[in-house]
Amino acid sequence: MSAAARATFAGRWARAVAARGASPFLIWEDRTGAVTEWTYAEFDAVVERVAAGLVARGVAHGDKVHVVLANSPAFVATWLAIARIGAVMVPCDPQSSAPEIARQVERTSARVGVCAIERASTYREGVADATIDVIEVDEDDTVLASLTADGPVPDVPIGPRDPLGIMFTSGTTSAPKGVVITQANYAFAGDVMAAGAALRAGDRQYVVLPLFHANAQYYSFASAISVGASVVLMPKFSATGYIEGAARHQVTHGSLFAAPMRMILAKDAPAVPGFAFTHMWYAQNVTEEQYRDLAERFGCAPRQLYGMTETIPAVLTNPPIGARVGPMGLVTLGCQVELRAPDSNDPVADGEVGEVVVGGEPGITLFAEYYEAPDITAASFREGWFRTGDLAARDEDGFFHFAGRRGDVLKVSGENVSTVEVEAVLAEHESVLEAAVVGEPDPVRDEVPVAFVVAAPGHTVDVEVLMEHCASRLVPSKRPRRIDVVDELPRTSVGKIRKFMLSAPKESNA
Repeated sequence: MSAAARATFAGRWARAVAARGASPFLIWEDRTGAVTEWTYAEFDAVVERVAAGLVARGVAHGDKVHVVLANSPAFVATWLAIARIGAVMVPCDPQSSAPEIARQVERTSARVGVCAIERASTYREGVADATIDVIEVDEDDTVLASLTADGPVPDVPIGPRDPLGIMFTSGTTSAPKGVVITQANYAFAGDVMAAGAALRAGDRQYVVLPLFHANAQYYSFASAISVGASVVLMPKFSATGYIEGAARHQVTHGSLFAAPMRMILAKDAPAVPGFAFTHMWYAQNVTEEQYRDLAERFGCAPRQLYGMTETIPAVLTNPPIGARVGPMGLVTLGCQVELRAPDSNDPVADGEVGEVVVGGEPGITLFAEYYEAPDITAASFREGWFRTGDLAARDEDGFFHFAGRRGDVLKVSGENVSTVEVEAVLAEHESVLEAAVVGEPDPVRDEVPVAFVVAAPGHTVDVEVLMEHCASRLVPSKRPRRIDVVDELPRTSVGKIRKFMLSAPKESNA
């Protein structure tokens, strides 16, 4: 049995506490700016009391706990307490509506719900028809009295394949699916991401992305626990305060999406003299000019990565030496990634576009399953490889280049048109901060590309000029038939564009 198949996240936490008990674990800056710090041993004592509180409310091995909290010590302590007693965390976007909350609680039969006091009315409305014990928490509270108890915590055997999380996908293109993540999955994510970032015990992660999402859990917290590093946790992302906050807390490692990074540029947040990140992960694309600007502000060359909730760690990462702007990265050490023809599953040669597929062992190095959806789980695999739905081409050096999702390829008069390619051309123009392209039905061409663009700071988008820009760089089938200037693009909580919410303007701008 491999080391990955024996590991548990609860075991990783216990190992870190034993080895790094007197060392800092969590540094929390609340919404008022007050800072509270815990060592590993101090926070473990909090985790034990929260575990006792959950047990006192009837939570046992395998039970679901619905966690609807913003970034806070309460979230971290509840997550680790759930791991300690072998229960299952169902994290939910704290901005969810009552119907969204109701659907998750009903689907998972959660025994206990943990929510913020300030959003408790919405939560209680959502669970009005459910049998669930609701715990209301002050997200700035550092004592966590409402969560804790002094009773005993049973010593429950916890196995690597025991579920620890059910994370619902963001639903950018379809209804959310519940991704089941095991104890071994979290341990594997932490080990791989710590190694990929060369994270050491004395390093300090900087977490501003929402904790209910895989990025903050896998890439930041799990990796820190894997090596006994510390974490600076902020309530939320601030474009104007991101770099200054990093300098204030002397962090070394960060992780962002492209959208928040563009927000930093849009707000013209300056570099802080004398401060530099050691390492920065980022997901999704930025332009070469944006990359250079970000590298100057961060004091290090950011490294792009690619992963999904289902893949557990980022399975593609740019190398520490020779990182490139644009490519998703090389295959991460310890991971298996190939390109296959979407229809035939045949291997794809270098330079050709294929679907990104990920190999591994479900429940150990890949997600276990989609929650109570065996047919969807089976359909997501082909010959043992998980089908991501993302398209890419691999160059001769082994770098993978994103080419869109299966749904991002339009059929225009029989020609394949990648919306990603069109978006890249639009984003090259100095007046455009970012762009999204979708397909619109057309009686003659089947469908045509339609663009939505956000103006860059200090610029006004001239649609006719932008149309000419596209005409000089794209063949006719790829040129947007319409360009709509919008204030912002609809997004998930971590910045992914929700294309299904975009609709074509009433009148053509062409």
